[in-house]
Amino acid sequence: MSDGMERLLIRFQDENGEVLGSPFDVPLDITPDKLQLVCNALLQKEEPVPLAFFARGEVEVVSSLASCVKELDFETEQVLPVVYQPQAVFRVRAVARCTSTLQGHTEAVISTAFSPTGKYLASGSGDTTVRFWDLTTETPHHTARGHTHWVLSIAWSPDGKKLASGCKNSQICLWDPVTGAQIGKTLAGHTKWITWLCWEPLHLNPECRYLASSSKDGSVRIWDTVLGRCDKILTGHTQSVTCVKWGGDGLLYTSSQDRTVKVWRAKDGVQCRTLQGHAHWVNTLALSTDYVLRTGAFEPATATVNPQDVTGSLEQLKEKALQRYNKVRGSAPERLVSGSDDFTLFLWNPAQDKKPLARLTGHSALVNEVLFSPDTRLLASASFDKCIKIWDGRTGKYLMSLRGHVGSVYQVAWSADSRLLVSGSSDSTLKVWDIKTGKLNMDLPGHADEVYAVDWSPDGQRVASGGKDKCLRIWRR
Repeated sequence: MSDGMERLLIRFQDENGEVLGSPFDVPLDITPDKLQLVCNALLQKEEPVPLAFFARGEVEVVSSLASCVKELDFETEQVLPVVYQPQAVFRVRAVARCTSTLQGHTEAVISTAFSPTGKYLASGSGDTTVRFWDLTTETPHHTARGHTHWVLSIAWSPDGKKLASGCKNSQICLWDPVTGAQIGKTLAGHTKWITWLCWEPLHLNPECRYLASSSKDGSVRIWDTVLGRCDKILTGHTQSVTCVKWGGDGLLYTSSQDRTVKVWRAKDGVQCRTLQGHAHWVNTLALSTDYVLRTGAFEPATATVNPQDVTGSLEQLKEKALQRYNKVRGSAPERLVSGSDDFTLFLWNPAQDKKPLARLTGHSALVNEVLFSPDTRLLASASFDKCIKIWDGRTGKYLMSLRGHVGSVYQVAWSADSRLLVSGSSDSTLKVWDIKTGKLNMDLPGHADEVYAVDWSPDGQRVASGGKDKCLRIWRR
């Protein structure tokens, strides 16, 4: 040990500020690998997990602690708090090639979504059909006919047994992915087209019985899909409702063109609060718990190469989904972010406060989509200004811009390990971004026209994309 090397006292703490052990004396040139050994020894886990370290919770330790101390201009006499963040134990590899081009739709593909385990893929199109695709052979499986107008929105129930689709003729249909047949009767009641669909979370009701829909007619309806009728109508918005999210703590969140976001109690449909601040239409919402609510009882870390449905009794599924939800949610309530035509985003803590936590500015055109990463630490926003911005999912602090698209960015999707992001754009390409470096990982040309819809399967195996060229493309490693 050379005498010349400076030393420093550090104190490990987790993201919630809980201190781990007592302050520790380390050399300034300590690397993240060594920090990991020390930290995992203090954590005393049977299986050590990969960790990322942040000096004072702000600057990530990449090469050594010394560069962070320099950047923070930190006095080495004091104790430096080092925040450790557990990373995903598994790695999703970037998709690199198009393995199939699936033809069949006769109009543009408007939406595409993988089921919660990644076993099934569905797409909704302007040709009024919903199609299910067989992922083992990458061929068309079923064509579901029943709508009379463009299918604008599709949503998988979190148990993966039903798909709901809403069309421009204000009707909602439910489908069985195994047979492609319609379940029950068409749900009618909205007077204008359906903008968004969202199921009740699995850990609140393992039967996946209730479905929420928002519409251009300014109302939100909650449907009982077993009885096939409308259970509640939530009115209060004065213009088109653009998005509805069903939170894991029993609240519904809706965004509207009346420039507000409203919070409702799901069990009785009472309006809890109105979140104001946007100066133009609110287009989109994202919940920090979106990913865990979407995947329900399925754990991406345990995914197999050929995806299976999650098995077990309703009680077991509920328990598993609840454990996963609580782990992701942590001690604080879920956070909500809203994106708008006024070029900005707001980060809210909607269960407790009607004032925003942060206003996220920087886009120079309307914000089309926002999405929390599966581990809830990051936030991606896609905009018509051709770039994607990444923000801190807790504070809303701006982190970086991903530039490379030469057209509007329509949709983005995170990989299950939160390390990669894929984006689809009107420039006809998909791009895979490495979030750690902020660099382009893969450029995926192949579509003949604008790419409207993109999704990354929760098991990490595939990316599906669809758009104006009527084709669905499947991308793999």
